[in-house]
Amino acid sequence: MAEQTETTVIIVGGGPSGLATAAYLHHLSIPYILLEREDCFASLWQKYSYDRVHLHLAKQFCELPLLPIPQNYPTYLSKNQFTRYLNDYVSRFGIEPTHCRRRVETASYDEIAGKWKIGARNLKSGEIEECRSRFLVVATGETCDASVPKVEGLENFEGEVLHSTKFKNGGRFWGENVLVVGSGNSGMEIALDLASCGAKTSIVVRSPIHILSRGMAYAGLVLVKYLPLKWVDSMLTIMSKVVFGDLTKYGIQRPKEGPFALKVKYGKYPVIDVGTLHKIKSGEIQVLPGIKSIKGNNVLFENGKEYPFDVMVFATGFKRSTKEWLNGYDSLLTDDGLPKQSFPNHWKGQNGLYCAGLARRGLYGAAMDAQNIAHDIKTLV
Repeated sequence: MAEQTETTVIIVGGGPSGLATAAYLHHLSIPYILLEREDCFASLWQKYSYDRVHLHLAKQFCELPLLPIPQNYPTYLSKNQFTRYLNDYVSRFGIEPTHCRRRVETASYDEIAGKWKIGARNLKSGEIEECRSRFLVVATGETCDASVPKVEGLENFEGEVLHSTKFKNGGRFWGENVLVVGSGNSGMEIALDLASCGAKTSIVVRSPIHILSRGMAYAGLVLVKYLPLKWVDSMLTIMSKVVFGDLTKYGIQRPKEGPFALKVKYGKYPVIDVGTLHKIKSGEIQVLPGIKSIKGNNVLFENGKEYPFDVMVFATGFKRSTKEWLNGYDSLLTDDGLPKQSFPNHWKGQNGLYCAGLARRGLYGAAMDAQNIAHDIKTLV
């Protein structure tokens, strides 16, 4: 057991939510330690995202507290530009990387001492390091651990299987039959990248999805400040129908609820189209229904059709493992690691426990959480 460390606040997670919280605590002169299991901050952006990824929202909706994104940056930042902004953010607020490669394995509240006791494994030395703090902030993010669904026969698939976090670009897949599983923004963009690089590309679209352009999404975010959400949803749905037309003949259904309603209720983001629909309409990308089973290289779909594939890319999202290490998580979070309370009352639990960036409100929501948490702690120290 390594030497025990004590501080005022412990933040678990070094993604944008954790960085925003650290910066605001620094701004208010509140001591903290940030624990991050990877060897860098914002690892999803720096290590586990595909090359062509851009922010889908305009930069003013993606800024972290206390440091605007530079005016000379474009409206929609690339992966490299946003990573540069985050690295500048770390430098600006003196966020130290000394506690990277620390995987939190236990966290419990000591009622007698009135403090949180955290056990974190140093992934370099293998030792368990103990930290104690009055406050604990869960900032591990919505996108914590890669998730691949159970599919009959997947374990015996004879081709290559990878999660979207391992996909960089379509260059090495030229001429191969590739199936993308998942039709969110990542799945749609990966399918576009594969088709653009000469792969014979198919994508599984199981559920109805809203598809918007960047301009539509921006208009919606502006209008929702002044108009009822249902009006904005109606306008966006009409705009999407006018611009993209009837998509049912391509195997894509629109949901009955509007794009913003789905986002608020279920955290389901609309797809922001950056060229995938053109390739679907041209036949360069084939849309397929849900998978029923896999045998060898052949994939059987729910419509009874069967096709062979060389590669399967699962853009099937993430799960959260908070309940495995946080004792008493259920005062604040569900079993799935998301807040029990609805936005905007989701971020504060009992005994100095907080969560940042888990309300499914994107970077803008994470920035709000960081400010709320830091100001609340300031009133208590």
